[in-house]
Amino acid sequence: MNEQKTPPRPRRSPRDWAVDSALFLAAAGFGLVLAATRLETHPLPPPWLFTLDQATGALGCAALWLRRRRPTETAVALVAVSAFSEMVAGAMLVGLFTVAVHRPPRTTAAVFGLSLLSASCYVVLRPEPDAGPVLLLLFGSALQGAAVGWGLFVHHRRRLALSLLGRAESEARLRAERARNQVREEIAREIHDVLGHRLSLLSVHAGALEYRPDAPPEDVARAAGVIRENAHRALQDLREVLGVLRAPVGELPQPTLADVRRLTEESERAGTRVELEEDVTGTVPDRVGRTAYRIVQEGLTNARKHAPGAPVRVRVAGEAGRGLTVEVRNTAPAAAPAPDARFGQGLVGLAERVALAEGRLEHGPTPSGGWRLAAWLAWSP
Repeated sequence: MNEQKTPPRPRRSPRDWAVDSALFLAAAGFGLVLAATRLETHPLPPPWLFTLDQATGALGCAALWLRRRRPTETAVALVAVSAFSEMVAGAMLVGLFTVAVHRPPRTTAAVFGLSLLSASCYVVLRPEPDAGPVLLLLFGSALQGAAVGWGLFVHHRRRLALSLLGRAESEARLRAERARNQVREEIAREIHDVLGHRLSLLSVHAGALEYRPDAPPEDVARAAGVIRENAHRALQDLREVLGVLRAPVGELPQPTLADVRRLTEESERAGTRVELEEDVTGTVPDRVGRTAYRIVQEGLTNARKHAPGAPVRVRVAGEAGRGLTVEVRNTAPAAAPAPDARFGQGLVGLAERVALAEGRLEHGPTPSGGWRLAAWLAWSP
């Protein structure tokens, strides 16, 4: 059978050795001062009692080296001995301080009450001719109360420090979790924005081939070419998006406002009639241009999914100080939407992008039965 080993006790640190040595020397010095004072008084106590008192004080000081392992037991033993020994008083005060630091306040109160009882016994057993019993009892109680009060102060200060440390660790965990969630949201937005556009093109043309098997060969060839081209580009885009798992999002290739024309040309080659109107004065900041690109991309993707065959009008206008306006508008659909067309999380992610760019987003049906997606983006001069 394997015997369960007791975990080793933690070794004293240099600071612990310094504190323990200082308290030991303070208790021993307190006992020596009492012994010297007693030698100068008359009449002297009986020799046997004086010798016993000195031996008890020395043993009490030696017992302080056990105070970290057994603080309550050590303090109770010193309090009991202090009922007749005056030279153990210094060690007894250190024992009370130790209990107050390392044990709950309820235990400290019980040991402190026992020390007051022991002080009362000492006054009765060893009265002082030059001091009244009440004055001697009050002096001893004041010393014991000061030791306990100091220990309680240290105890609560340590608990407060641990509480603040635990709170700081909890806040650090929350910040880390918030950062992870933010990264996940960025990954989801990148995947939706980059792949949604390509996959919608594939879905439209694959659906056309499925529902029009009798289409002319040139239309079939053109649709197959679009599917092949966009499948290849989707794979390239997927490789770039997966790079976010190895690098920050900011290091990925990001589109700009200049790429909007290429985006509309791809949609036209895929069969969607797109009219682009640009009226931009000045150089658009990268962040604003990237957000505008994503707005146009989302608008074209939704137009293909929910209004197949409807012409789309894209307008981008603005200047520094006035802001950038982006609008994607389509007329009523000329054909029924694809059977698998449904609203997803694209507009939700787009609203988050626009909010981060300090802009406003609007979307909804038009009186003519079409759909309008528009945004205003802040553009500082």
